[in-house]
Amino acid sequence: MLTKDRLRLVGRRLVQVAPVIVLATFVVFGLQQLVPGDIAVTLAGDNATDARIAEIRKLYGLDRPFLVQYGTWLWDALHGDLGRSLLSGEEVLQSILRRFPISLLIVCCALLLSLAIGIPLGILAATRPGSRIDGFVTSIASLGVALPNFWLAMLLVATFALNWNFFPATGAVPLSAGVGKALLHAALPSIALAAGGVAEVARQLRSSLVEVLSSQYVRTLHAKGLSPTAILWKHGLKNVSVNLLTVIGLIFNRLLGATVVIEAVFAIPGIGSMVVHAAIHKDFPVIQGVVLALVMIVIGLNLLIDVLYTVFDPRVGRR
Repeated sequence: MLTKDRLRLVGRRLVQVAPVIVLATFVVFGLQQLVPGDIAVTLAGDNATDARIAEIRKLYGLDRPFLVQYGTWLWDALHGDLGRSLLSGEEVLQSILRRFPISLLIVCCALLLSLAIGIPLGILAATRPGSRIDGFVTSIASLGVALPNFWLAMLLVATFALNWNFFPATGAVPLSAGVGKALLHAALPSIALAAGGVAEVARQLRSSLVEVLSSQYVRTLHAKGLSPTAILWKHGLKNVSVNLLTVIGLIFNRLLGATVVIEAVFAIPGIGSMVVHAAIHKDFPVIQGVVLALVMIVIGLNLLIDVLYTVFDPRVGRR
């Protein structure tokens, strides 16, 4: 339920959204101008005359000052027009809407795997600090952080797709084509993405939970006769829920960025491969559109987490 405190919190966050969006898109727009090469020359083709190149620059507005170009793009974006791809001519917004569900499926599966494996490991280690189990979980977590996603992805493809033929090696299928088939294609990319997430959840949850379980009030609960299980589930996990929400938000954002590499390994036609192709061919409207979409998603997720903070800790909304 959205109380006055929560509405006030949402309002404050929304006020901060506009500067963040403008800054992020402005920086990316500026960096694009520093990329070597001229997209007008690419579009003109081989043996194009200077007049033809100048005509293309004028056609796409590439001959206008930087601030004018950015201002025009921002104004159109505010009206829902992200422009068209310089290479394919397709509307950028339509391309994003077509490709993004594939990437989102992989990210969500990876996040669920991270939580489903990382939370039990973190609890197991926190309830037995200093034991062999704690050392084993800590070692697994350190290994998960150290493993590069692309290396693990190639290992999974070689083992489970090429050698054993358990999963498809490349490509992706939307949910509309069948849930089972879509999850089958998303399995290996999700596992490759989830390795770091599992490690991060396990490490952060163990650290927070050990601190809570060793606190004075928990010792008081033990003295009152509460069972260790009741203390863990009713008091321990409740007190670390805010930290866990923060970790979940950070992991989701990290997974969203890591799809660029994973989609390249598995040849997945998602938003990551889309932005890589656009960057290679200097398709600036596509890059700007993808950046704006990702910024909006990250901001929306952070706003949701801020609201959930007030659910688990009502003091947050009153600050």
